[in-house]
Amino acid sequence: MSCCCPHSRSAGRFFSFFARRYRKRFESKGFEPPQKLLMEGLEQAGYQDASLLEIGSGVGHLHQTLLEKGARTAVGIDLAPKMIEEAEKWATDRGLEDRSSYIEGDFMEIVPTVEQADITLLDKVVCCYPDADGLVHKTLEKTRRVYALIYPRNLWFIRAGCRLLSVLMKLIGSEFRPYVHNPEQVDQWIRDAGFTRSYDNHTAIWLVHVYVKADVT
Repeated sequence: MSCCCPHSRSAGRFFSFFARRYRKRFESKGFEPPQKLLMEGLEQAGYQDASLLEIGSGVGHLHQTLLEKGARTAVGIDLAPKMIEEAEKWATDRGLEDRSSYIEGDFMEIVPTVEQADITLLDKVVCCYPDADGLVHKTLEKTRRVYALIYPRNLWFIRAGCRLLSVLMKLIGSEFRPYVHNPEQVDQWIRDAGFTRSYDNHTAIWLVHVYVKADVT
């Protein structure tokens, strides 16, 4: 089951609003703390000469940095048109346009058209989907070797924050909602698909996990 269309459209509009700010923030400050941890986990798992698939790719700073550090190619998928626009501009600015490509849309609605990649990245994406089960399983199907994600810890103050943001979204007429999905269930889905967790870290809000497929060396 995919995200419902109103939710997808609202999410696209919501995140488009922040696209320019996201790029400027990274240019001035670099990676956020959980992204630094994710990079640490990816260094351990290995990404040299790998193909990358990033769901919810935003302005592209994560996979574009990996391309600069030795990954081979990257495909970024995002709901927000302005995020895609900024990512394409930034790829050109960084000389990565020949090794990166971008798709605007809901991953869950274009799954059949998306090719497999060595590494799949989901940076704060699971919390934007009502159907975590579908998202995790479909992205795992597209992953040959490494599955890396950042998603919320299941703590009371994080759940409260999501509820408050949901109320605010409703008040401004947006269908977008944030979610705190059960990390134990997410972990089990990934393990059931044949992956082993190779990196486990967290910040006050975010879990940072990297998994490697058990039958791949």
